[in-house]
Amino acid sequence: MGSHAMTGQFNAAGQPTMPGQDAFGTIQEVVQILEADPSTDWSRVNIAALREHLIDMNEVTLRAAADQRTLENGVEIAVTGDGRTLVAIKHMVPAHVHQLVELGWNAKIEELANGVKLVVTSSDPAQVIKLKALGFMGIMVQGGHHQPHHLMMAKGEFMH
Repeated sequence: MGSHAMTGQFNAAGQPTMPGQDAFGTIQEVVQILEADPSTDWSRVNIAALREHLIDMNEVTLRAAADQRTLENGVEIAVTGDGRTLVAIKHMVPAHVHQLVELGWNAKIEELANGVKLVVTSSDPAQVIKLKALGFMGIMVQGGHHQPHHLMMAKGEFMH
């Protein structure tokens, strides 16, 4: 059996367990979940959409500039970039505001020519300290919605 025919990760001594690239591993994991679920509607599956989203995540995480300004009650962050990074910023940051509000923070965005301005505030002094410490990426990773969101996207059930 060729190496591509093997499924799952290996933990035997001397065998790699990581797929070698995060997006590849995420897609591999999602495809394995879909294959294991007999109710998967393959006519709706859209792995290409998941791949595009993972590219957006990579661009925002590694290439976007995040200029943070401290507010008395939170943070204001200008998230900027150009080209593919700008597209990713405009896809991801506005879509994440709802999740931040569900976590109990006040969050809003303002469009900028080269990105967005994200403002996240709280009336709770402990949360204000936390927001300032987290910064842009710490704020973006809040909540447990990312993995279920990826599976829903791959199933064709959710798009930004």
